[in-house]
Amino acid sequence: MEANLYSIDGKVIGKIELPAVFSVEYRPDLIQKAVVTLQANKRQRYGSFPEAGMQTSAEYYGRRGNTFRQTINRGISRLPREKIGGGGLGRVRRVPQAVSGRRAHPPKKKDWTRKMNKKEYLLALKSAIACTSDPELVRRRGHVIPENLSLPIVVEDNFEKLRRTKDVLDVLSKLHLAEELERAKEKKIHAGKGKMRGRRYRKKKSVLIVFSNDLGLGKAANNIPGVDAVKLEALNVELLAPGTHAGRLTIWTNSALKALESFDEIFNPKSIKLYTTT
Repeated sequence: MEANLYSIDGKVIGKIELPAVFSVEYRPDLIQKAVVTLQANKRQRYGSFPEAGMQTSAEYYGRRGNTFRQTINRGISRLPREKIGGGGLGRVRRVPQAVSGRRAHPPKKKDWTRKMNKKEYLLALKSAIACTSDPELVRRRGHVIPENLSLPIVVEDNFEKLRRTKDVLDVLSKLHLAEELERAKEKKIHAGKGKMRGRRYRKKKSVLIVFSNDLGLGKAANNIPGVDAVKLEALNVELLAPGTHAGRLTIWTNSALKALESFDEIFNPKSIKLYTTT
């Protein structure tokens, strides 16, 4: 399999042989499982602190004994109270009805993390990479592909040297992706209470740029609505298949594409981190 190599002026300057990873079969089941696993493992564990309201010196002194701290015949409630100086008793603590006390029925702890075999994840990653060369899958995601543009889109390494958003936009327009970028500017108000929690708008995903050396391209491209730029080593299935749908419109730099020939060295099982919850 071959692909066109484009210059930053949008012109075809040669052909490039695609790595073997682009011939991997489409596995929507594994891609969906991988994306859901990555999303679930980024969620914080839910639940209250087990010792909340219990970190106090308060004890219950409602029974007679050999202690000088007693609540019997004192005219005060027989509840756990703080130990204050002089052998006296302070405020009621620990019980739910007390100030700074524990909760009566706190939410149970829930861990959202999911497990996935790393070899399965790597196969899902290979499949998601291969899907970037399938025009049918890319169009099914809603991306606008010009007729004179072949997939996958491979650009010369001079693209990595761009440091200004204006220059990146200029290259994308020369690649006839202006209509695609315009599509991604559209945003809708999120339904439900999410609009009050930092996610008011639903935004569309547009071009994904994968590069080998970060000389400023990442920061410049991430300023464009809908565009994500990522170094090859940080590439994951969620970026290639947002919402579990494979076939994202992806631009590869020449060096990044050639590095995929050593896929097993860059993405080995030891370097994969699926569990990011702290």
